[in-house]
Amino acid sequence: MNNRPIENHPFTPFLPQGTRVILCGTFPPKQDKWSMDFFYPNFYNDMWRIFGLIFYNDKDKFFDKKNKTVDKAAIQRMLERIRVGIGETVTKAIRTKDNASDKFLEIVKRVDLPELFAKIPECHDFVTTGEKAASVIAGLTSTEIPKVGHYLDCEIEMGNGNIRKFRHWRMPSTSRAYPMKLEDKTRYYREMFETTGVLLTPESEI
Repeated sequence: MNNRPIENHPFTPFLPQGTRVILCGTFPPKQDKWSMDFFYPNFYNDMWRIFGLIFYNDKDKFFDKKNKTVDKAAIQRMLERIRVGIGETVTKAIRTKDNASDKFLEIVKRVDLPELFAKIPECHDFVTTGEKAASVIAGLTSTEIPKVGHYLDCEIEMGNGNIRKFRHWRMPSTSRAYPMKLEDKTRYYREMFETTGVLLTPESEI
């Protein structure tokens, strides 16, 4: 019998004014693996290297290799400028093993999509960063899981008869455990940002 505790997701969704795209994973590693108190906090997770490559042509833009820390403030400034939000698909979970693997993550509570979308009225692109996160959104919208690098048109009931239509993109996991080269992961994310218009943001604003 598993007596492990139920954990709450430690971070509040980061939603810049005018958020037009939101990226959501599942659950961060335990705090002893963090290099900052923000999403994708593990120093070895590739999310912020991918952003560095796409927007600055520098995978180490946000990293202090010597101290193994990540520049949270610089990341947040960039996200505000490009109007990209970061959130989660799982708000409560149990780690059935003592690690951050999605394989051993038991979902207790999923994201409240209507509540989240109500906060970001300009957002019509929801990006999941891994298969388990994608399966959560597929379950909430009664749709298939998109293929890696692709999207499906979805909708969610917002209440009072209002429907929110959005594209559900599935991107590759940025965990080092996912068997894909950084360059290939970056290509998928770059193509998504091109299609959603994020890369049209003037460089002076990034």
